[in-house]
Amino acid sequence: MIPVEGFEGQRVGVLGLGRSGLATARALAAGGAIPVVWDDSAEGRAKAEAEGFTPEDLRRDNVLTTLACVITSPGIPHLYPAPHPVLARAMQLGVPVDNDIGLFFRSLGQSSWGDYDVAPRVVAVTGSNGKSTTTALITHILQEAGRDAVMAGNIGRGVLDIEPPEDGGIVVLELSSYQTDLARALTPDVAVFTNLSPDHMDRHNGMGGYFAAKRRLFAEGGPDRAVIGVDEPEGVYLAGQLSHGPQDDRVIRISSGQKLDQFGWSVFARKGFLSEYRKGRQLASVDLRSVPGLPGAHNHQNAAAAWAACRALGLGPRDIEPALHSFAGLPHRSQIVREINGVRYVNDSKATNVDSAVQALRAFPKIRWIAGGLGKEGGVQGALNDLGNVVKAYLIGHSAREFALQLGGLEQEICETMEQAVARAHAEAEPGEVVLLAPAAASFDQYTSFEKRGEHFTDLVRALPEA
Repeated sequence: MIPVEGFEGQRVGVLGLGRSGLATARALAAGGAIPVVWDDSAEGRAKAEAEGFTPEDLRRDNVLTTLACVITSPGIPHLYPAPHPVLARAMQLGVPVDNDIGLFFRSLGQSSWGDYDVAPRVVAVTGSNGKSTTTALITHILQEAGRDAVMAGNIGRGVLDIEPPEDGGIVVLELSSYQTDLARALTPDVAVFTNLSPDHMDRHNGMGGYFAAKRRLFAEGGPDRAVIGVDEPEGVYLAGQLSHGPQDDRVIRISSGQKLDQFGWSVFARKGFLSEYRKGRQLASVDLRSVPGLPGAHNHQNAAAAWAACRALGLGPRDIEPALHSFAGLPHRSQIVREINGVRYVNDSKATNVDSAVQALRAFPKIRWIAGGLGKEGGVQGALNDLGNVVKAYLIGHSAREFALQLGGLEQEICETMEQAVARAHAEAEPGEVVLLAPAAASFDQYTSFEKRGEHFTDLVRALPEA
């Protein structure tokens, strides 16, 4: 683990005792702090007690006023739609509030770094869609090139759970808006912004607050290099804010669909080909159409982001291109589960909002689309212009009937459950078609997570007969 520095002998509150909360408590103790832990659930407090921590009720002023700061888990609201009572009171009393990401950046530099030939570096990836795939792809490319790289944050291990990086080591972080919004220290060497689309509006009080949370990754410390997706106005704005002009190669602009050959440094994908340009000169071109783990334009944007980040870290095109082809993709993200009699079954359970689902719908021809769950604001209205590849929709979960009304004349069937949807799609699919789970909805009506939803789909598909 990475011991948290700067709180030796001081009491530090830890609110929320899930994976990140317990890891934070351990890291604080390892650095000489006194963790003061609390969870609203008795189950959470029991887990902490089993590890030797003694919960104290952070709702009491006489406890809060003894703390150097309060470290909160990312799922606990600190501002919108309403702050958790402990955090509201801590801020009223002037007690600083932080999270594990802030502690990570505060504590990362070790005294031994002065003896290293190459100082460790951190790559941080944020955005609405594609950040998990981009984070995993960057890590995969680095490891395939022989670099010591570890993945953490919103994917993989908690940031304080990993071992401190050694000579030349690279930490690749996926950071959600919940994490970037609150962290008191954000100082990556390379920061990546993939894209922006509406999500988590309740936690950020709208798109302005959501973008502001993402933007903090680039504003607090200022990365040495910024990789910015410019396919939305917010990305264009951010790239402009960070650069001194179009030839400033500290900003690497990326795109899926635009030709970006007029800038100091850019990487873009068009018609299935990735191109890298620097100061008007093309440095590389790669055919992405045959890369099995990165299907569709949205994954080509992820490839462009990962390519740019790895180039910023000093890798050459010959290091990166073979690793693209060996990348297997991530579970629940355009994951090809199986092919039966010419029909492919694809698990994109991570498509929990309509924009992410649209990217999946654009990636495959002749789709039998399994959608539904706990719908978000607007339902599937945002997909109505991207249904040309959909043969039929099979609708499940709480929002099945709402989605059915919004989809209008598209051939559809309300199936309610995943079992029925998979069975019906399997019975009707023809060779050359794709049965695609891209729910465009949260999972919490029928499942505890999108991972559990995807695993259920995968298990059902693997149990289907060949004939």
